[in-house]
Amino acid sequence: MTLATAPVLPDADTRLERIWFTRCPVPTASGIAYKLGWLNEEFAADGLPVETLQEARQLGQHHYDHQLPGLFREGGNLPALAARAAGAPSRLIGLTWIEEWQTILVRPDSGIRSAADLRGKRLALPAWGDNRPGSIARAMSLHGYKGALASAGLSLDDVHLKEVALLDQTRAETPQLGLQRLWSGLDYLVRGEVDAVYVKGAAAADAARRLGLVVGVDLDALPDPRYRINNGTPRPITVHQSLLDDHFDLVVRFLAQTLRAAQWAAGNRDALNAILEEETRAGSQGVAEAYRGDFHTTLAPDLSTQRLDYLDVQKTFLNLHGFLERDFDLADWVDHRPLQAAHELLAQRRA
Repeated sequence: MTLATAPVLPDADTRLERIWFTRCPVPTASGIAYKLGWLNEEFAADGLPVETLQEARQLGQHHYDHQLPGLFREGGNLPALAARAAGAPSRLIGLTWIEEWQTILVRPDSGIRSAADLRGKRLALPAWGDNRPGSIARAMSLHGYKGALASAGLSLDDVHLKEVALLDQTRAETPQLGLQRLWSGLDYLVRGEVDAVYVKGAAAADAARRLGLVVGVDLDALPDPRYRINNGTPRPITVHQSLLDDHFDLVVRFLAQTLRAAQWAAGNRDALNAILEEETRAGSQGVAEAYRGDFHTTLAPDLSTQRLDYLDVQKTFLNLHGFLERDFDLADWVDHRPLQAAHELLAQRRA
């Protein structure tokens, strides 16, 4: 596939006024491209400003419902899968996989040092939210426990799941503390009312240090990545169907900048960490703890058979446990064309 050098102008009623994008507070190639100014540079000649839903709170619901035609979303798979299951006209155009400190926290005196030690223990399970498909903390915790237990030949039947109340993240004193409140079981753990809490990410690492908690099970260290399939592993990039239909070249150019940003990140670890402190709402120590090893070399999206298989495992899990309205065929959701064309465009620009 060769991308046309001069894009065809869409009809007036389909013309965009701006490009929207949204990402979760985690490392994303799109977020890095935005912070480096590359997305604005890419679309400046088109007269298209690039804005984020994080900066336009009145449109924040579109991070979850996928109903904004000009939106690129790189974020957790639960909202993306739930929206598609509910009939949203979205398409999957990329997947990333980033190890991001998926751990099960315990008290230092708990004696829990491995997944096998979870047998018979009380595990915090966040309550359902007002909107079941939006109960992200509950879904992450449940699948996190399932993966850890399975690595030791155990199942959810071997532990006691204790439902814990959700915390209002908007009432925190700072955005950093607000993100930490996603893991509502931490206060229960400190008080001894549960024995373990699943968490992930840099903000959770900061919370563990603040509360004096330790890692009982490090899921990132488990040899089989299937034990880490969860909301962010793999993490999808999605767009509205109309964006592909009416502005295919813009989708390709957006993806080309994410690929470029991923390549930049692979060779600029220190500069990347500085960006991630803002992106993840965490301190430098939290970022260093959460994003270890060579994670900075793995930010590029792909649509490999393996990642699609992992996403299908996540979809099946979410459907089984009531997080999706209905099941759907994953293959019908995927469009391979934009990412293939983005690789070709990037190669042309470097030739």
